[in-house]
Amino acid sequence: MSLMRTKSIEQSIRDSDEPGHDLKRSLNAWDLAIMGVAVAVGAGIFSVGANAAANYAGPAVTLSFVLAAVTCGLAIMCYAEFASTIPVAGSAYTYTYATLGELLAWIIGWDLILELLAAGAVIAKYWGVYLSNVFSLFQVDVPTTLRLGPVAFDWGPFVIVAVFTVLLILGTRLSTMVNNVFTIIKVGIVVFVIVVGFTFVKAENFTPFVPPAQTPAGGGSVLTQSLLSFLTGSAPAQYGIFGIFSGAALVFFAFIGFDVVATSAEEVKNPQKNLPRGIFGGLILVSVLYILTTLALTGMSSYQDLAKAENPSLATAFVQVGAPWAAQVISVGILIGLTTVIMVLLMGLARVLLALSRDGLLPRWLSATSARHKTPVRLQLICGAAVALIAALTDVAWLEEMINIGTLSAFVLVSIGVVVLRRKRPDLPRGYRVPLSPGLPILSAVLCFYLMLNLAVESWLRFVVWLVIGFVIYFAYGRRHARVGLMNDPVRTRLADTGR
Repeated sequence: MSLMRTKSIEQSIRDSDEPGHDLKRSLNAWDLAIMGVAVAVGAGIFSVGANAAANYAGPAVTLSFVLAAVTCGLAIMCYAEFASTIPVAGSAYTYTYATLGELLAWIIGWDLILELLAAGAVIAKYWGVYLSNVFSLFQVDVPTTLRLGPVAFDWGPFVIVAVFTVLLILGTRLSTMVNNVFTIIKVGIVVFVIVVGFTFVKAENFTPFVPPAQTPAGGGSVLTQSLLSFLTGSAPAQYGIFGIFSGAALVFFAFIGFDVVATSAEEVKNPQKNLPRGIFGGLILVSVLYILTTLALTGMSSYQDLAKAENPSLATAFVQVGAPWAAQVISVGILIGLTTVIMVLLMGLARVLLALSRDGLLPRWLSATSARHKTPVRLQLICGAAVALIAALTDVAWLEEMINIGTLSAFVLVSIGVVVLRRKRPDLPRGYRVPLSPGLPILSAVLCFYLMLNLAVESWLRFVVWLVIGFVIYFAYGRRHARVGLMNDPVRTRLADTGR
């Protein structure tokens, strides 16, 4: 059996209509744009930019955000073309299966599981932390951590994940309505923070806009330096031109989520038109919010002052200019912001697993959908339980740096896949086409890979371990049960469908 066997686009679309494994189309372009904003605008807008300004790029962090936005935009063009051509669940996994073959598709599917599971657990954990902050703000004396013998149980992450798991089981439309309300509220808070922040801006804080490069204090260890500096033997650099690139690799976390929107393709009405509109609309709004926020941040407080804080954030800048009340508003904003992120990540994780299961790379019985609600009940429960338990019972700090590398690797292969599909299937109707192809898709792949090289050696080592686990599962189960390899064997196909 070939490791590079592909699944035809026509077969992917037929499988999406299979009774008992299909989803209901109920989303429009507005829902998708709001979904993108919901998953992207979370704690990142209040903390990641400040960290990048303080420790990597200084005021030029604005350029880091522009570079990250352009890189994300190029990749999203590729996602939009694929999603309008193959409007089924699975996102990058499904697209890679149709173009680059089963093994690479499995790798990308496995990477997406890493991205969404890690992001879900990390964000849920932060939700619990900010819930505690809000309780303190309003003087509510309720402990958010319970001690069960030697085990510390954070009930906040567990509860919020459980609530959204139930909403997602009851139907995508219902959960989307709740998501839309929360997203509008948090965007309003972000705009309020931007307006207030600009009243404290001082022009001198933007000088020098690109601080001169310097060696970080302590030099850093091999594991914490970027893979690029490790491979080239260059000393780790802080600020300067390379600081802008390192900052872009860090703030790219703030744009993670638009690939999650593509996982909902199978639930979109008229996906050929609504998917590109929704994805690009959300990306433009998020980019504008991020750039305005970083301009306010670096104008309020100098990057040297931000660097003095142990964990610099937008709230740090407001405290430094004598407006601690704004920091309190930010705490409420983050809590609301993280709420919607959790929902979209849980939804995306279940859809990726649905696609893997429907193709037989994971047991087929997992992909069964509810006859009443047309939602993947079994997978949603499994995803909810996994995210809730990881967030409630463990320290998730080690997962944070894994999110970017999983996303960027998917972006690289999707960008390459667009070029391959154009050559293999030029006859396919496309609701959206990436302009200047193959130039822009290739540029997208190069930029994404370059940002990957700017991630820490430690992140790469953990990524390799995750891939090894994925290879074991694929060769032990997935390769033998993949439906593409069983099409000509009715008996084995029936066995695979029952999960044996």
